[in-house]
Amino acid sequence: ALLASIGAAGIPMAGLIMMTIILSAVGLPLEGIGLILAVDRLLDMFRTTINVWSDSCGAVIIAKSEGEKLKV
Repeated sequence: ALLASIGAAGIPMAGLIMMTIILSAVGLPLEGIGLILAVDRLLDMFRTTINVWSDSCGAVIIAKSEGEKLKV
């Protein structure tokens, strides 16, 4: 699940695709995705925000370690 979250795109509903991959990998039925989709809209907004934020933080850390000056 961690590797899937690192590779997730910073777009809305990308988490649903990753969730489908993880559910099928552990052998759970994919029919339950409809139930998850019904309540997942609000949680997805938070996941997307956190994903984009963490990707941005990672880019800043790498840029600083490479000696790059950040323009604000």
